[in-house]
Amino acid sequence: MTVPGNPAVKRVLLVDDHPIVRQGLARIIANEPGLEVCGEAETVRGARRAVRSRVPDVVVVDLSLKEGDGIELVKELRAHYPALPLLVLSMHDEAVYAGRLLAAGANGYIMKHAASEQFIAALRSVLGGATYLSEAGRAALGRPAGQAGSGGSAVGSLSNRELQILQMVGRGLSSRQAAEALNLSVKTVEAHRLRIKRKLKLRTGAQLVQFAANWVAGQ
Repeated sequence: MTVPGNPAVKRVLLVDDHPIVRQGLARIIANEPGLEVCGEAETVRGARRAVRSRVPDVVVVDLSLKEGDGIELVKELRAHYPALPLLVLSMHDEAVYAGRLLAAGANGYIMKHAASEQFIAALRSVLGGATYLSEAGRAALGRPAGQAGSGGSAVGSLSNRELQILQMVGRGLSSRQAAEALNLSVKTVEAHRLRIKRKLKLRTGAQLVQFAANWVAGQ
């Protein structure tokens, strides 16, 4: 296991399936005193290995990964590393996801379109033991339970598992591929797809695929 060097320098692990995003974050962090990138990963499996071998002081996690799911990764890391700060950096609407991720064990949530200064502020905040949310994220948490953000979109009414499957449908995964990624049966995934259609008031599988693709592209 890698042993951290200078304890005054906080080690950041980046988990994102887009190399260009990781490169951009790494450049931002490289310009900050007291911070360094200690490793990168693009899958849940890679993140597990990197946390064990790189011994980060904080992990920055995206929700949409090549293999697996960011929500499940946050839950897993929180269970195995109770004191490890976890900052979710995502393109997905914080009005839909922020509360879910905090409940799963994340210490903060920030949108990818945020300014670099805001990202660093969020990173230092969770490293300092605080919870980080933007003003919009805090406002979203103040909504009554079940009330969705983003103009009242019904997406906010979906369960965590249904959101995972909606994302996978939008990324072009079949029910079998989604079942393999989530360690579920195909029958269970199909049941979730049916509930998603009902909640979103979609009549056909084609409408679900189109909605999911548009939703993922618009996040």
